[in-house]
Amino acid sequence: MSGMSFLEKLLDGVVVEWKSLGELTLPTSNIRWREAERTYRYIDLTSVNIETKSIVETSEVQASNAPSRAQKLVEKCDVIFATTRPAQQRYCLIDDEYSGEVASTGYCVLRAKREEVLPKWILHWIASRDFKVYVEENQSGSAYPAISDTKVKDFKIPIPCPDNPKKSLEIQAEIVRILDAFTELTAELTAELTAELTARKKQYNHYRDQLLSFEEGEVEWKTLGDIAENLDSMRKPITSGLRESGDIPYYGASGVVDYVKDYIFDCDLLLVSEDGANLLARNTPIAFSISGKSWVNNHAHVLKFKTYAERRYVEYYLNSIDLTPYISGAAQPKLNKKSLESIRIPNPSPEDKKRIVAILDQFDALTHSLTEGLPREIELRQKQYAYYRDLLLSFPKPEQKEFAHA
Repeated sequence: MSGMSFLEKLLDGVVVEWKSLGELTLPTSNIRWREAERTYRYIDLTSVNIETKSIVETSEVQASNAPSRAQKLVEKCDVIFATTRPAQQRYCLIDDEYSGEVASTGYCVLRAKREEVLPKWILHWIASRDFKVYVEENQSGSAYPAISDTKVKDFKIPIPCPDNPKKSLEIQAEIVRILDAFTELTAELTAELTAELTARKKQYNHYRDQLLSFEEGEVEWKTLGDIAENLDSMRKPITSGLRESGDIPYYGASGVVDYVKDYIFDCDLLLVSEDGANLLARNTPIAFSISGKSWVNNHAHVLKFKTYAERRYVEYYLNSIDLTPYISGAAQPKLNKKSLESIRIPNPSPEDKKRIVAILDQFDALTHSLTEGLPREIELRQKQYAYYRDLLLSFPKPEQKEFAHA
């Protein structure tokens, strides 16, 4: 049964009235720090986890050290929504643990009139696509986008059967039950897939490190300068204002920066970050292969190899080792040409390189591809949940007073 037909059946032609969150919520109060005698946990703007929609970390505050934004008292079953950078979708339902604590003024606190609306009914509407679109249309400011509490409370949600509160709450509860089950299932599947992905990455790193570990004397060691042809002298940076737009990738230290009309190279190359914080942080690979027509600026070294296996072997090796001894500058880390070419690389036979690269390519495809495998699966599960949630919340809009009977 589709979400829509289920909704029609559940509503069975009852009247649906759209009411603003302001009409459906109670006033809340701010803390009076002069009278406060105890320590409070402070729910600041980073306390709510964007993924799990739960409070993950708070600090302890009291009258003597409370930040000026620590103002809003929250109770169990309040829905809080971060009005600063609202597109991040930071919101959650306050549970027993945080009842009576204090939240930042950067949150809108929605306390449901329980005789009319379930707190979780509000929560699921805050999570809906309709609310996301509403926020986009009503936020202001470009550097620090925000939406006012008043605007949040102007958002309208449907209340089925408003003249019969008991029936209304029953309908809300049934839809909430299904959406909660979807949320739980999606969270479980995502956790399982994420754990699987983490395990695979760990396994991949283990095999990679094993395959790329050689005892001194087991194989010949060469410097990178002896193995690769350095094409740095052919690089040419172009400031953004002077770039002619096209479809040729323009590369920098960590990947594609832009697309331009012309190209410098037309072959398979290995680029290695020359500067930037990522040399130490290693959030993304510092060595990456490119193919075909390309333009490279002066933030990435350009290396050419005789074979695919040799290029990929060096790529895997550079991404597996600690490069700190070769990096200069703490504020602005740099891997200069001389240091790059001095990196010692174990140099097994061409056959061994082919074998190692073939194994690592398979592992790499399993663990790092964004369009296949587990990361894609996680993304699809989350999209599927969002689709069904929005379908279950597809109520007739304000201008339609009733569902038409099929």
